[in-house]
Parts: sequence; structure tokens; C-alpha cells
Amino acid sequence: MTKPSRRRVIINTDAKNEADDQFAIVHGLLSPTLDIRGLIPAHFGTRRSNRSMEESREEIDLLLDLLDLTGQVPVANGAPTGIPDEQTPLDSPGARLIIEESKLASEGDPLFVSFLGPLTDMASAILLDPEIVHREVIVIWIGGRGYDGLAPGWSGIEFNLSNDIHAANVVFGSGITVWQVPSDVYSKVSVSYAELDEKIGDAGPLGKYLIEQLHEWNATYHPEPIESRSLGDSPAIALMLYPTSGAMRVRPAPRFGTDGWYLPGTNNPISVCEHMDVRFLLEDMFAKIRRFARQRSTP
Repeated sequence: MTKPSRRRVIINTDAKNEADDQFAIVHGLLSPTLDIRGLIPAHFGTRRSNRSMEESREEIDLLLDLLDLTGQVPVANGAPTGIPDEQTPLDSPGARLIIEESKLASEGDPLFVSFLGPLTDMASAILLDPEIVHREVIVIWIGGRGYDGLAPGWSGIEFNLSNDIHAANVVFGSGITVWQVPSDVYSKVSVSYAELDEKIGDAGPLGKYLIEQLHEWNATYHPEPIESRSLGDSPAIALMLYPTSGAMRVRPAPRFGTDGWYLPGTNNPISVCEHMDVRFLLEDMFAKIRRFARQRSTP
């Protein structure tokens, strides 16, 4: 068997929800060992917009333009809302892309599908084509509360879960391979304004945009004084680049209650990330952004 030189990857992203998806998308696209088979813009509920999936699509298109990749990476729109129940899929080009790419996966060459927002399009793909759970597919999800009482300092339901609890229950109950990065882990991938300025402040239009949109999001939505932001979606990219950059514990798959808390579920094993190599994650991302800026400025 020939060893694959690149990992086959789909990134599903609620790109305009906050200011961290942008860093994860850029990191993935600038990583030569990741074969990006498609980007899927995802919805992020209706708290701030009635066209959230479309806003995610616009943000993806903007990032592709900044990376000089317009027209070179497939973009397939996901569902505009969460699924209505655990039996009813929302068909979309994004769900169909996941299905078709899953058919090309094989032992030793799996398809990685990373979800930086809700699991809507993965659940829809499973409901549309139940055989997908028997293929070599690894679902990486940034979402859900911490286990064993571990949680960041906010109350209420975790955001990505809140936008489609039905979908999370479909995916976690399906038996498909799941790597979960819960909120107590993803919230620890923080960067400060000063660090961003020092690391990518001179990295051309791309670096400038990444920093400015992060400042803008905090100024608009963050309720307290702040000079930092968690790049909580970036662990999904690090796990695809270097799977052992995350310390994983195998657990039985839970169900999710309407309040976001874990309930007894199936005995299907899932892998839950309990710690990330944040140094590797951030330094690799910063280096690739700086390298891109140098290459772009070279005549």
C-alpha cells in the first residue's frame, strides 16, 4: 500500500460567527500536508443574523481572495438552519460533498471532516446516506461542554452545540468516528493583541485583516475589557496536521440534553481531547502566515 502524502480534509465552518474561524481556515489552507477537498460554510443560528450561512460563505470567499485561492478550492454551501429533528436531514451541497468524498476514503487514507460550528451537515450526510458511518471518516468537532465538571467560566449551553442539538445527537449516536474538542480545551487557545501584532502584524494584507477583524469582533460583542481572544477553532487544524498534538481519552458517546448537559448515550466509543499542544498549534500557524506574506511580496 502506498502511504498517502497528504491528508484528505473538509472544513465545515460558521466562518462569520466570531473571529477565530478565520485563523483556522487560513492555517488549514496554508498547510501543504492537508488536501482541502472542500470548504463548507455553516449557519450559526439566528441570534445575530437571519442569513448566517450566507455570511459564512461571504467570509470564506474573502479569505480565499486574500490567499490568492479564489476558484481553486471547492466551496459547497451547507444548510441554512439546524435540522428539525433527529430523523430529518437538510439536503445541501455541503452534505452531498461530505457523502461523495467519504466514498473515496480507504483504510490508511481516511477523510477528515472538521466542524468549527454546528454538526448540521454531518448529521444530514448520515441521515441521507447511513452507509457513511461504515466508511473511513473521522469527524472532528469543536463543541460541547467540558466533562467531569470542567468548563470555562461561562454558564449556559455551549454555543456550537446550541445551534443544532439534534445534529449532535445524530452524529454521536451513529457510531461514526468522532474526535471532540470540548469548551474547557478549546477556550485555552488564547492569543493577545500584542502577540498578534508581534507575530503577524507585518504579514501583509492577510495578517492585517486577521488582526483587524478580531479587534472589531471584541469591540462589538465582548462585554468586558479585553485584549485577547481564544482561537478556539484552531485545535481542529492541529489535530489534522499532527493527531498526537492532542491528548485524547476514549469515552462512551453521550447524548445531549436540551440544556446542553451530557446524558447517558450509546456505548459507541468517541475520543475526547483533554489537552492541546498550543505551542505547536500557534507557532506553526504564525510561521505559515508570515511565510505566505514573504512569498507574496517576492517579485
